[in-house]
Amino acid sequence: MSPRSDSGRSAAIARAGACAPWVRTRLRTAPGAACALGLLVLLTAFLAAAFPRAVDAYETKGLRHEVAVEDSWRSVLELTAPPPAPGVEAEREAAVRGAALGAVYRKVLAGLPEPVRADTSQSSYGIHTTEPIAAGEEWLPRPSGLDPELTYATPSALPAHATLRDGAWPTVHGEVTTAATEVEAAVTEATAKALRLKVGSTIAVPTRDGRPLTVRITGIIAPKLPEAAYWSSERLLRTPSLVAKPGTDPPYYWIAALLLPPDAAPALLATTGVPEPYWRIAPDADRLTAGDVDRLRSRVASLESGPELLKLRALAGAATLTTDLDTVLTEYDAMRSAISQVVTVAAVGIGAVAAVVLLMTGGLLAARRHSELALLRSRGGSLRGIGGRLLAETAVTTVPAAALGLMLAVAAVGQARLWPAVTGAAAVAVLVCVALPLSTTLRHRRPLLHGARDDMMTARPSRRRTVGELTLLVLAVGAVAALRRRGTAADGGSDFLVSAAPVLVGLIAALVLARLYPLPLRLASRSVARLRGAIGFLSLARAGRASASGAPALLALLVALTTTAFGGSVLAAVADARDDAAVLATRADARISGEGNTVPLPDRLVRDVRKAGGVREVAPVQIEYGVALTTSDLGIDARAALVGVDPGTYARLARATGLGPFPADRLKATGAAPGKGTPPSKDRVLPVLASPAVAEQLGKQPRAVNAQAGDFKVRVVGTVTRTPAVDTADFLIVDAASLINRQTTTLLVTGDSPDAKALRAAAHRAGSKFFVQLRSEERAAFVDTPMQSGAERIYTAAIAAGAGYALLAVLLSLLQAAPERTALLARLRTMGLTRRQGRRLLGLEATPQALLAAVGGLLVGWATIALLAPGVDLVQLALSSGPGSDALDTAQLRADPWSLALPALGVVALAAAVAAVQAWWAGRRGSITELRAGDTR
Repeated sequence: MSPRSDSGRSAAIARAGACAPWVRTRLRTAPGAACALGLLVLLTAFLAAAFPRAVDAYETKGLRHEVAVEDSWRSVLELTAPPPAPGVEAEREAAVRGAALGAVYRKVLAGLPEPVRADTSQSSYGIHTTEPIAAGEEWLPRPSGLDPELTYATPSALPAHATLRDGAWPTVHGEVTTAATEVEAAVTEATAKALRLKVGSTIAVPTRDGRPLTVRITGIIAPKLPEAAYWSSERLLRTPSLVAKPGTDPPYYWIAALLLPPDAAPALLATTGVPEPYWRIAPDADRLTAGDVDRLRSRVASLESGPELLKLRALAGAATLTTDLDTVLTEYDAMRSAISQVVTVAAVGIGAVAAVVLLMTGGLLAARRHSELALLRSRGGSLRGIGGRLLAETAVTTVPAAALGLMLAVAAVGQARLWPAVTGAAAVAVLVCVALPLSTTLRHRRPLLHGARDDMMTARPSRRRTVGELTLLVLAVGAVAALRRRGTAADGGSDFLVSAAPVLVGLIAALVLARLYPLPLRLASRSVARLRGAIGFLSLARAGRASASGAPALLALLVALTTTAFGGSVLAAVADARDDAAVLATRADARISGEGNTVPLPDRLVRDVRKAGGVREVAPVQIEYGVALTTSDLGIDARAALVGVDPGTYARLARATGLGPFPADRLKATGAAPGKGTPPSKDRVLPVLASPAVAEQLGKQPRAVNAQAGDFKVRVVGTVTRTPAVDTADFLIVDAASLINRQTTTLLVTGDSPDAKALRAAAHRAGSKFFVQLRSEERAAFVDTPMQSGAERIYTAAIAAGAGYALLAVLLSLLQAAPERTALLARLRTMGLTRRQGRRLLGLEATPQALLAAVGGLLVGWATIALLAPGVDLVQLALSSGPGSDALDTAQLRADPWSLALPALGVVALAAAVAAVQAWWAGRRGSITELRAGDTR
């Protein structure tokens, strides 16, 4: 090899080493763009990773709430076995003592299949009588003359679950056998109060051999956690019950439970109460997750009647397992499915908006580097080489940002699976890393001539675009039709085509508006061209020459505004449904009545309620149920509730609550009133409002009514489907002043915020048999479950994210043409354009697209909600719990004006603000700085 060749190779190596790496050079040249892209990827990756974790978290919390908190007694697995067979008494007695039952209990817990796990703090075992035994002591209360009936149980670990209020804990003295004559017991405070028991009281329990077994009360206890599974699995252990005998006029008697020590169990074998051993296993919900539901349901079914039950029988004999845990899981699954379908609609909408905004960001970066890459292409750069460098340059910023977003999501939302969050963040990173190089390099496949116009006014849609738009139109129509027909509850999981219906509707609207956009601009330009002044004409001309690539911005805005309006309307509809259910529960802002709404209220109570704070008006009502109606000449054949009201106040109440509003003069009686001291005639005819069924039965002729309020005839003058006083389907409303025996049985209060403390104090002074219900308290009971609150938080986040992405789309759309606008202002300033005129020019130029997006988003949002409302039922999201959760059969979606208007106004305001800032910034820079020879802007 020659020395010359060696020197040439050394020079080439030296030149290569002097070249700076591409990625480092680009990041140093444009650090602001790299940081902005990284911040956008960070935010989007955080949302993509946080959404599945948030769904997992609230579903898991909802499962644990349903199993352990909401009716925890239904989740208990109760294993029962027959008592020991007759034989050697010593063996029978040993088999039911605490030690033997405890050994079986521990073996049962060890043999439970995963994911069934026991909460040992709330589980128990023992022996109890399955048939109540009548107690004949004369001092026991007998409401209807019937002896109270008692059950006896030996629950384990009683001192750990109760607090001793009086006396001592029951114990055994020596070894208790079936021949024992006396044992000790404890009772709860509620049982002692209801049955007049105290320390030292004795109960004689009959046995099979005729000798009595004396049970002595040694302690009064109070449960530590009365709603926990230990006490609620058999509520009689903590609270006595007043039970009615079957019949038309049933007599009542008390039934209660006495608690014996575990080693006193052999004494119960001699009683007539049919004792049996039991093991109550409270499931441990702290380690359950939403993904365990299917396996848990399968294992519970096997424990009830399957291989796992055979394993338990090998430990506890011929045992039987009963539980409502499978029903709890089924109800939870139905609620989760109904809520997840509604949440998926928001997720798909925000995901589509985020994807479009990311693509817009890539388009903006590609447009800014068009000249640079065209130069590289003209100097021999290959598409593969340019694309590879762009991929590396993008990945250096995107991958760390996506990873940081994932870590923030994991830190922010716990108790959830990791892989869905990783998938979401990775999808964002892949989209950005692939979309940016592709959108940039594909524009340089062929050389492009400078100066060619590419604006909305001159663009002509290609056949390929027309076919694509028609395909999207078919998909949107199919999704909307499916959602209206099936609703959001799809069997077998989420139907993403149905969930994407709002996005598809917004997409079709964006394509239609993009095609129609040039028409109003052409008409406006012709009219403005004849006016004096150049600002209006220039602004419309500039708006008409907006690049055809601005369609993604319009698409992002419409989809974002539609999704935001949809989410806001969902939250508004949920709040309205809860308000309606609360109104149906109380029928007013506050309701005061006695037992069954039939106990007369004293006049003092009425006066005190009127004086209470926050009370605007009080409607006194007289209610009488089961009033006999003569609906034909043959006699009585129907009954209804009679409601006596003051027409004025009651009509205002009905109008305020929306429960059967009517004109007050409808109930005004005609004819002369009876003289003072003269009893009204039974033939007088009173005008009444009736429910539709009662009105049909009574007809148009006067009919006789026989009631405690008096005997009279009625004529139906109108119908209402419902009324505030009663929730029955059959009722009559009459003017109370026309009744002979007048009395107030219910007070219906209206007011902005009635003073609950003052109302309850007034009711308490009137007597302990009067109750106060407040609409505000009923309303607050509907927002307790983790499933509801979690879904609402996701929708709130979706609204915020949709609004943010919409504003970002406006900003990106304006920034894409910012250099061109700046150069235009510089040229016009050389011709005498003032700064004020420059601000007007840029503001008017941005107005058409902003108004198009705002008005289009508002109309499309309203149309989308109107189209999809019949298929969206929010009753599970709004009313899955609460005392009045069954008050509404359905909760329909309806458009919320604020959710439609506020985002649209925000788009217009942001566009105007950005235009003003851009004009101010351009005014500070000199024309020489912006105008350079050869500049193609």
